[in-house]
Amino acid sequence: MAVTKETSRTNPRDTVLTRNQIETLIAEGRKIVIVDGKVLKVDAWLPYHPGGTKAILHMVGRDATNEVRAFHSSETQETMMKYQIGRIQGHWIDFVPPIQGGVFRKNADDLTETEGVDCTPISIQKVDQNGPSTGEERTEQEKQYDLDTYPSLDSATQNDIIKKYQRLDQRIRDEGLYDCNYTAYLIESIRYLTLCLLSYYFLAQEYYIISAIFLGMFWHQLVFTVHDAGHMGITHDFQTDSIIGMFISNFIGGLSCCWWKQNHNVHHIVTNSAEHDPDIQHMPFFAITQRFFESISSSYYERVMEYDALAKFTLKYQHYLYYPILTFGRFNLYALSWQYIFLGQGPRKGPAWWHRYFEAVGQFFFWFWFGYLLVYQSIPTFTSRLLFVLVSHAMTMPVHVQITLSHFAMSTADLGVAESFPQKMLRTTMDVECPEWLDFFHGGLQFQAIHHLYPRIPRHNLRKCQKLVMEFCDDVGIPYTKYCFIEGNGKVISRLGDIANQARIMAQCQKSISVQDVLVGH
Repeated sequence: MAVTKETSRTNPRDTVLTRNQIETLIAEGRKIVIVDGKVLKVDAWLPYHPGGTKAILHMVGRDATNEVRAFHSSETQETMMKYQIGRIQGHWIDFVPPIQGGVFRKNADDLTETEGVDCTPISIQKVDQNGPSTGEERTEQEKQYDLDTYPSLDSATQNDIIKKYQRLDQRIRDEGLYDCNYTAYLIESIRYLTLCLLSYYFLAQEYYIISAIFLGMFWHQLVFTVHDAGHMGITHDFQTDSIIGMFISNFIGGLSCCWWKQNHNVHHIVTNSAEHDPDIQHMPFFAITQRFFESISSSYYERVMEYDALAKFTLKYQHYLYYPILTFGRFNLYALSWQYIFLGQGPRKGPAWWHRYFEAVGQFFFWFWFGYLLVYQSIPTFTSRLLFVLVSHAMTMPVHVQITLSHFAMSTADLGVAESFPQKMLRTTMDVECPEWLDFFHGGLQFQAIHHLYPRIPRHNLRKCQKLVMEFCDDVGIPYTKYCFIEGNGKVISRLGDIANQARIMAQCQKSISVQDVLVGH
């Protein structure tokens, strides 16, 4: 039976929109998002959003309440309400967003509510457990494992998880764990200054390699503060934290903070999705799931990630190439930063319109002091210059390991839109155990599971939140995954080795088939 459409004579925003009406709006190209039971049409905000358009597009047709609260200040959440066009009644069943392949009907408003709802459960095909599995069978096995290991996807279970997740968020706020520890940042600043001065001292003494080591360590540590600023975890003010992040990343590090934020926001929303998460899309060098053998399309990069001849070769050895490639990871970040800044990929309107120009100035400043004054003017020979650049950049390799460590060994299975935000974050992310005195080395990245649940908690408070999150996980029945740094690295190498082995088997099969075709042809 169709739901009666309510209208309000006083305020159109109080109009109850049915699921079918919302489906029709999305089919017509409108960007509809549900937040706290309110229906928002955010088309006009897309070009203004500092976090990029794709972060919003992945929430079209979905209840984005938890994601919006996790990433935005209360002031920003209030601003969003000016885009409200109505409200919903009852529990909302998420659509699959268009960017993820969701199909919407323009005439959905003429259907009954039952006809407009797709409640198809996740289909798991039975697979043969004996012998080698095809890529599709392995994908189904991974889904089945997650369905058996994690709480049920029925709405009652997932709603209970969300309610307890929200109560935990309030408890964390009440305990002041969203408040930044500025004393900790004073200590951080002393560490940064010490590394910087040591690099300068050894440069002046013409110990170029030692100087390069300290410069790389300096850059490595600065990344963590940029990460904090990108999540508004320092002052909690958008512009202030943006300036801190952009100044450190561009003027001192030569990298774009705004590019990283656009990339990182999508990563937080669609964590470990082979098609959508840019943080695991490293073809042709790395693949953490056999899905990449299918030459799947990336919604972030808007291109097909080809399983071409280069990928077929490199993926067979990716577990050996993992550390060597990450050693030079910073050079790739330069290229991505330049594309973002100089090709105008950021917002040109709204509160972040000027960030692109600020970052461009920062890039010129960085390459002047680093490329010209330091490398060219201060170091006398080509060989010494080359070694200085390579060593200083290689010293930042640990941060690339730390970033990939938390996700490469975790699930990439897609359990559909029925899975709640907190469950998905905990299923696709792991923490790294380390003694408290070593927290400075990891810079908060060792608490990625907690960070993915509550991105705006300052990193110096994440350890204090760990016990609370573990209690939450025990309460709702979600496994909380954590390994020590060495064990975590072993898990990643094992995953890469497993995919490499599959790539070798596939290559052997294709070669065998080709030989058979030749023999049959003769």
